[in-house]
Amino acid sequence: MASWIQKGKQIMENQGIARNIISIKTPPAQPGFLGPDHTARAVVYGEFEHSDPFILLMDDFLDKKDDEPAGGPHPHAGFETVSLLLEGEIGDETHRMKQGDFQMMTAGSGIVHTETIEGKSRMRLLQMWLNLPKADRWATPRVQDLAFENAPVVEKNGVKTVLYSGSFAGLHSPVKNYVPLILADIQLQRGVSINETLPASYNAFLYVIEGDVVVGDNRKVLNINQIGWLSRGAAGESSTLSATAGAGGARVLLYAGEPQNDSIVSHGPFIADRQEEIKDLYNDFRHGKMRHVSTLSDGQRFNY
Repeated sequence: MASWIQKGKQIMENQGIARNIISIKTPPAQPGFLGPDHTARAVVYGEFEHSDPFILLMDDFLDKKDDEPAGGPHPHAGFETVSLLLEGEIGDETHRMKQGDFQMMTAGSGIVHTETIEGKSRMRLLQMWLNLPKADRWATPRVQDLAFENAPVVEKNGVKTVLYSGSFAGLHSPVKNYVPLILADIQLQRGVSINETLPASYNAFLYVIEGDVVVGDNRKVLNINQIGWLSRGAAGESSTLSATAGAGGARVLLYAGEPQNDSIVSHGPFIADRQEEIKDLYNDFRHGKMRHVSTLSDGQRFNY
């Protein structure tokens, strides 16, 4: 009897603290900058003090009904873009993402990239701006592409998990990280539950793509298009994420990352540590000092 009690205590210690929902938001769909066929949800925006290392997350949906190309080249610097294409295709003749593909672009010291949608199409893109550690703010730009068919995946007991970054549910992504980041696409059949461990210090949230889920010990419900921020623990501790799908099943995205605890300055397409650096970045872009992503060397491009 004593051995069973001890074993139970050990399991609880290994699982660590429970991750509970502490905040729920329902970002509205608003008109996007690409015209009447574009809507955008600001899933994470303007709350970096609490969302670190996540600067912003946009959920863009385009139902394009004309043949005119949309989008174009633009610069970034001082952070990483983390893109997951849920539907459609996006890109140009040098690089194209298709449904389920993932890309992490380290803008670092500065880069220009092109996101183009050709012709009539439907597209849904989740793009995050992920903070870089202060020591790596101006890292040499690089691009990592993980094709959907090559992403680590596990499917068992009514749960399918596709992992794009980090380690989760026994899976390990090949994507290299400056900031430790977990991004997982979790699909659950009706009434099915997950119980997975996370580093307790990671800032984490769930974003519901389909259906609804009940999360944590406090049994908070997250519905479609809602974001639920999770409680945190201390560095070095472990934690458990528990969630159960509703009557129609569920599809949720898990984002979890290690906060960097450094203040940032944001203006336009640039992130910096000081306001003066923003001016320098605009000057570099105007004088053509930022290379286009298509010109990066093989050592700066990774395809998995």
